[in-house]
Amino acid sequence: QVQVVESGGGLVQPGGSLRLSCTTSGINFSNYAMAWYRQAPGSQREQVARVSVRDSTNYADSVKGRFAISRDNAKNTVYLQMNSLKVEDTAVYYCNANAIAVNRAYWGQGTQVTVSF
Repeated sequence: QVQVVESGGGLVQPGGSLRLSCTTSGINFSNYAMAWYRQAPGSQREQVARVSVRDSTNYADSVKGRFAISRDNAKNTVYLQMNSLKVEDTAVYYCNANAIAVNRAYWGQGTQVTVSF
């Protein structure tokens, strides 16, 4: 059974930092591109950052220079380091594992990030 489990969310003040983790099981992690999405109340889910199977990364314009995605294939884990957080970063953050070659995609249950004074 495939599991995708996020952790690390919480409440932080503007300007602060958080690191999200997403650990998977039941898939060959190294064959999956990994991405973080977020969804704020009343908004559509948007991709925040993505790391390919070859470790290339891309970011939404809104987080470039502040967020960093990385993966550890030995631990089946992807991370999202979030610095200089803003109130508008408040959302539920979801982890996504995607293997286009086999048309498979899996989602985690989400972790809440709240940026507030």
